[in-house]
Amino acid sequence: MIKRNTDILVCALRMYRQECLCYEKKITMSSNGKVALITGSTGGIGFECAKKLGQDGFTIILNGLDNDAGAERLKELTDAGITAEYHGFDVTNEDLVNENVRKIGEKYGKIDVVVNNAGGLGGRSRFEVMTTEFYRKVMALNLDSTFFVSRAAIPFLKKGDNPNIINFTSNAGWNAGGPGAGIYGTSKAGVHAITRALAKDLAPDGIRVNAVSPGTIDTDFHKQIKSTKPEVFASWANNIMLGRLGQPEDVAGVVAFLASDAASFITAETIQIGGGQALGI
Repeated sequence: MIKRNTDILVCALRMYRQECLCYEKKITMSSNGKVALITGSTGGIGFECAKKLGQDGFTIILNGLDNDAGAERLKELTDAGITAEYHGFDVTNEDLVNENVRKIGEKYGKIDVVVNNAGGLGGRSRFEVMTTEFYRKVMALNLDSTFFVSRAAIPFLKKGDNPNIINFTSNAGWNAGGPGAGIYGTSKAGVHAITRALAKDLAPDGIRVNAVSPGTIDTDFHKQIKSTKPEVFASWANNIMLGRLGQPEDVAGVVAFLASDAASFITAETIQIGGGQALGI
């Protein structure tokens, strides 16, 4: 009787292990066949998002303006066994966006995920002396680009599997930005608003739209102050509840979650990734 019970237990354990292996395989391969377009992805947060999504099984479409950097990042991904390609185009140029997104969508028959990461400070200027040219440049870089890429991708997202758009806003979109960065804050507040508007508009098509709002992340975005006033840059951690600056990987993990099936009931949300920085201490 003891031997029989032991044999039954061994058999049950083997079946359990097989089921676990099958489950792990399904999870690992859950994103195989999916296509993700990540704008501004030749470095920093964008490239970390590309790596993470690639590790999750997505085919990665890199984008940027520096073709040399694009070639290097592409090689890094493919050397790691990630299927990827690079498209160098300016996301503030409506015609180039339409042309390139159409080529991508037609090649793969769909686009599953769009990560609108491209953007930037664009410089600093107080409103009294701000030129219209500067105003339009910053708005184009952060808000127009999000609109252009999202609009161009919608027909192909409709053909996708759990299709979704992930936009990038910023703490500046909540607090109006630092000195001279008021129009940057304004543009990022616009990204927050268009995220919710897109989510409402695209929900009937099953397309989710969310945003991430990174706090102070240690990237080249802060390159100037890191090189000229490193002590000031380091002190910023004192204003963060968790006591450290963020890393690109911190953001990439949240983006990967939002892109996954695990987030299939999440839309119209903006997730702050700042270690509690938004609340202040």
